[in-house]
Order: sequence, then structure tokens, then C-alpha cells
Amino acid sequence: MTADDSYDRLDDDDYPAYTMGRAAEALGTTQGFLRAIGEARLITPLRSEGGHRRYSRYQLRIAARARELVDQGTPIEAACRIVILEDQLEEAQRINAEYRRAAESPNPTSAA
Repeated sequence: MTADDSYDRLDDDDYPAYTMGRAAEALGTTQGFLRAIGEARLITPLRSEGGHRRYSRYQLRIAARARELVDQGTPIEAACRIVILEDQLEEAQRINAEYRRAAESPNPTSAA
């Protein structure tokens, strides 16, 4: 892998570039919080060859939303479930929008 390949990966939201310590620091939370949301299966960090947890920017955004809910008084398990449901809703809305666009577009096979 060249140095250019490494820099390209840093732009990838799914690249596990953050150690647990750095992730906790970036979120302003504890490593225990990251372990707890991992145990609640909100996020599953990748593991380095040495077994250390590594987090992506996408995972940090999800963790930040969970932390926001916990800071508002929501129990961690409930916060994780809310974030999962929000994510599922967003995906369903995206799919529905794609179906609507496809239904509204002219059908190229019927123009004969």
C-alpha cells in the first residue's frame, strides 16, 4: 500500500481510522460508553491485528447521536434502539424516494 492509498482511505466514512481512545476523545465521552454501545449492538468496531477496537467516522456519528440521547436522560439501551430505528426509517425513506422517482420517470420500453 502506498502513502496515497492511506490518504484515500481517510476520506472513506467506513474506514476504521480511530482507536478507542481517539474515538472517545472526539466524542467527549468515555471508552466505557463506546464499549456499552458495542454491547448493545449499536455499532460493531472492527478489530486491528492486535485485537484493538477501531472506529469509522460513520460509527462515530452514530455514537454521537446515542450520546446526545443519553445526555438528555435516555437509558443507553433505549438510546441505542432509537438510533437503530432512526437509521432504518431513513433507509426506508431513501428506498421509497427511489421507487417514486422510478415510477415517475418515462418508461423507455413502452415507447415503440
